[in-house]
Amino acid sequence: MKVAIVMGSISDKEVVDKTIDILEKFQVEYEVRVISAHRTPFTAMDFASSAEEKGIEVIIAVAGKAAHLAGIIAGVTTLPVIGLPVKSSTMDGLDSLLSTVQMPKGVPVATVAINGGENAGILAVQMLSIKYENLREKLKEYKEEISEEVEKMDEKVRRR
Repeated sequence: MKVAIVMGSISDKEVVDKTIDILEKFQVEYEVRVISAHRTPFTAMDFASSAEEKGIEVIIAVAGKAAHLAGIIAGVTTLPVIGLPVKSSTMDGLDSLLSTVQMPKGVPVATVAINGGENAGILAVQMLSIKYENLREKLKEYKEEISEEVEKMDEKVRRR
């Protein structure tokens, strides 16, 4: 099981680190690349068209501003693509979100929240868990962990 994380710029690395943390928690292999939809479009197309033969099963495309990276990748591959829009200096990331989520018919991109690195990782794991039962079990444990965290927070505020 392998996930590719492709970011449009090294400036997206802080958001990508949160995705990496999740993939490592679930022991999912990943590779990270910097590929720009606008500055290296042929590299993006080559990457997307050869991803499946390299063993990649899910692609997470991370981009800010015009955020066309997920779209160009989804247009070339049949693998699931998760768009992770990044908050840029423009419009607090709304431009990135809309560029990622507003895809034409036939070219879907599953999209998470602006700077939602953790959810991009979790969604990739959920997609992989369709095929890999051990990930389903780990996801169940993870859901229990986050539920327990909220219960502890609730208990803490109720004591005051």
